[in-house]
Amino acid sequence: MRDVAVIGVGLIKWGELWEKSLRDMFVEAALKAIDDAGVDKVDSMYVGCMSSGLFVGQEHIGALLADYLGVCPIPATRIESACASGGAAFRQAYIEVASGMSDFVLASGIEKMTDVGGGGATFALATAADQEYEVYNGVTFPGLYAMMARAHMDRYGTTRDQLSQVAVKNHDNGSKNKYAQYPFKITTDQVKNAVMIADPLTILDCSPITDGAAAVILCPLEIAKKVSRKPLVKVAGSGQASDTLALHQRKDITYLAATEAAARIAYDMAGVGPSDIDLIEAHDCFTIAEIMAIEALGLVEKGKGGHATAKGETAIGGRIPVNASGGLKSKGHPVGATGVGQICEVTEQLRGDSGERQVKGAKRGLTQNIGGTGASCVVHILEVA
Repeated sequence: MRDVAVIGVGLIKWGELWEKSLRDMFVEAALKAIDDAGVDKVDSMYVGCMSSGLFVGQEHIGALLADYLGVCPIPATRIESACASGGAAFRQAYIEVASGMSDFVLASGIEKMTDVGGGGATFALATAADQEYEVYNGVTFPGLYAMMARAHMDRYGTTRDQLSQVAVKNHDNGSKNKYAQYPFKITTDQVKNAVMIADPLTILDCSPITDGAAAVILCPLEIAKKVSRKPLVKVAGSGQASDTLALHQRKDITYLAATEAAARIAYDMAGVGPSDIDLIEAHDCFTIAEIMAIEALGLVEKGKGGHATAKGETAIGGRIPVNASGGLKSKGHPVGATGVGQICEVTEQLRGDSGERQVKGAKRGLTQNIGGTGASCVVHILEVA
């Protein structure tokens, strides 16, 4: 296996992009990544996308997007793992380069979610849950995460204010991110008093519906040393794991077991542990998800995620900054693009290019991208080469 570097990143502004099509968004992000990498070709490409068929009525997007990027006849593969599609696409691109099959591979993520109404978006997202046992009985993802939050609160004493602090922190970070869908600050009281979606989660505990795209270019580290114009960032660890799709089949709905398993693989591969990580981009689709993520990643003791957040440990400048980008909560959550967007953020942080959001002295970062309520999880560790 060859060492692999990320040599180019490309993001577009995320939000309700009425004037841009799925293919327009993808091409814009991909060209930015190619330009950032300073290369004039790619050998292969992967596209993370959860549900283009339901959101915009378009399947077979690997070939479509290769065509519109102007890179045919290279192989182009669409990867689907619900909200972890982007992370899974990056992992497949990494494996292809590491194996020696290709030298320059584009890993991207895309979702155009606002071309359907609220009901259509809810239906599309619900396909990531268990249709027979959960969706048929009326549950939605806010409802599923509300059950997880309530159980966590009952078992560990996690409070309403601690949930709110996740959103407050991430919006503070996102207010400094030019790519964020909602780049503004909020208060604890605003979170608590917002419209209730599924008790205890209000609308400000929930990530938004988002249009967005992200892309990165990977190549062997030895080639990167010769061609890259930017500080080198190496993929040190990659892990993926699965859990039961249905929440009721889990041994413990307050814990993300697939995240723990994927993280263990990535830590072992990188030869590091939780204490060696300088920053995290975690999958905060709901505020409780970030709290559970930092516990499963081994950053805090089980049941102490809320306390750590309230104490400022996960803020920029804290012990372990989480979601310096603003996370899904503020930056947005175009489900297929989220995992690649996390890679872009960590890469820029390790290059020292994050401006006001820069984590000082960052040398190693981790991304955690989950699908559904955690039934799939992809974890990557990047470090300065």
